[in-house]
Amino acid sequence: MIIVPKKIFLTKGVGKHQEKLSSFELALRSAYIEHLNLVQVSSIFPPGCKLISRAAGLRYLDDGQIVFTVMSRNSTNEPNRLISTSVGLAIPQDKTQYGYLSEHVAYGETEKKAGDYAEDLAATMLATTLGIEIDPDRSYDEKKEIWKISGEIVRTTNITQSAKGDKNGLWTTVVSAAIFVPEKTEIQI
Repeated sequence: MIIVPKKIFLTKGVGKHQEKLSSFELALRSAYIEHLNLVQVSSIFPPGCKLISRAAGLRYLDDGQIVFTVMSRNSTNEPNRLISTSVGLAIPQDKTQYGYLSEHVAYGETEKKAGDYAEDLAATMLATTLGIEIDPDRSYDEKKEIWKISGEIVRTTNITQSAKGDKNGLWTTVVSAAIFVPEKTEIQI
């Protein structure tokens, strides 16, 4: 069986609870993906794949379904500690080529900084695959201009969740995820 998803959506969530595992479950609920069996995979955006909204993507999925995800997860029980997670996405201009997703976990980074970093990671991986030379010491904004000028990378984006640790020491968990939407197929027995 060959599985190449044709659709993907991005989602994020935060959960707080006395138990670390329960805070993760609540973060998945906040992201609307708690009803799925999630299998983490590496970070290739398939050729021809289409980024769709979370609402549209969820309509394709059934309770208990096994789905593939690129997910970033972070937790703390330290009061007021800023945590964040992000998944970056870089899509090539040529739809027959694959793109990249990246996962980023951070402490003390704002949502914007973590999101920009994850987006930069994904775009840099794609740029190197496409033969675009990028100086790693350049700022994110400078690199973004090079990608635009090259015409090889059509779009970059990210999904990022940040939160401060609960002031009373409850576990706080944040998740960011790209969910691959499988094609509906019938299994014959």
